Amino acid sequence: QVQLVESGGGLVQPGGSLRLSCAASGSIFRFSTMGWYRQAPGKERELVATRTSGGTTIYADSVKGRFTISRDNAKNTVYLQMNSLKPEDTAVYYCKSISEIYGMDYWGKGTLVTVSS
Repeated sequence: QVQLVESGGGLVQPGGSLRLSCAASGSIFRFSTMGWYRQAPGKERELVATRTSGGTTIYADSVKGRFTISRDNAKNTVYLQMNSLKPEDTAVYYCKSISEIYGMDYWGKGTLVTVSS
């Protein structure tokens, strides 16, 4: 069983920055694709960014050039650096782990990011 715990959300003004963290338990972290997803009020959950164990990254068009996903395998942690935040980035951000060996996936409970003046 893998547990994911997100942190780092909060209220930030437009143009500001936040860094989200997702700490994972379990020994499969280094063999998992890690991702960040978000869900805004009244909308479906959508992909923000993913990073494979080999370092391949995918970003949603809406965040390219502003967000960066990174991971520290020694700490079993994945990060999402968010810069130049916009009100439309307001959402609950979820961490997801996908085992590249077994195909199982796990979700964190989410952390709220609010971008407002």
